[in-house]
Amino acid sequence: MKKILTLAVALVLTLSCLAGCGSKTEGTDDKTIRVAASATPHAELLEQVKPILEEQGYTLQVTIFDDYVQPNNVVESGEFDANYFQHIPYLNSFNEEQGTHLVNAGGIHYEPFGLYPGSKTSLADLAQGDAIAVPNDTTNEARALLLLQDNGYITLKEGAGMTATVLDIVENPYDLEIVELEAAQVAYHADEVAFMILNGNYALQAGLSVGKDAILFEQVDSLAASTYVNIIAVYEGHEQDAKIVALVEALKSETIQNYIRDNYDGAVVAYTK
Repeated sequence: MKKILTLAVALVLTLSCLAGCGSKTEGTDDKTIRVAASATPHAELLEQVKPILEEQGYTLQVTIFDDYVQPNNVVESGEFDANYFQHIPYLNSFNEEQGTHLVNAGGIHYEPFGLYPGSKTSLADLAQGDAIAVPNDTTNEARALLLLQDNGYITLKEGAGMTATVLDIVENPYDLEIVELEAAQVAYHADEVAFMILNGNYALQAGLSVGKDAILFEQVDSLAASTYVNIIAVYEGHEQDAKIVALVEALKSETIQNYIRDNYDGAVVAYTK
């Protein structure tokens, strides 16, 4: 009797695994697309594509996250089909550091990095020892430092590039204090620093835009546009799933390109390649 029970349990486990232990999204509804996203502009754009996807028989479920870690974790675990919040350098860095298996399924938009007022509103008022707040994650901190370098406020060690940190600053004529903060927290410390450098989505959440408020910003036709395009990320091997292809195509549609142009005042730029 014990052998029979053991065999029965093994059979149940085997059948269960056949139903749901394969790829990350097997056993899920192919007409439901579950996406983890940052609130602005990512979730806003996803809301705009819901009608487009509904016409193709898809239901889009969007869950907003306010950090840069969990959206990747939930795609890696298979809880979500995709996420929309990050650029390729951050994705590559995350995969390397966390051992995850996420890939780019399509570039959607670009958000110019900008330097915004803190306690001061003009770089003409920049003084020795002033503090500038920057994001502290690897790729975004480097991007902020490169913006300062490109405009002559610091010089980085040759070759520092996209791995640059404050330790790579070799010339700092204003003796600037670089205050490293979690990206989502930078805007909350505006009154404590002279200036701050913000990711596009966090600038929008703070009621700021490149067109109206940025003192310095990356040029739209720069290398950064292709390097830092925000993407739909999925678990490796699911880039060509029908529902992922439909999601990417909807987000790159002319309808969404027009929406981006009309609503974000240059803080978000559609990526058309």
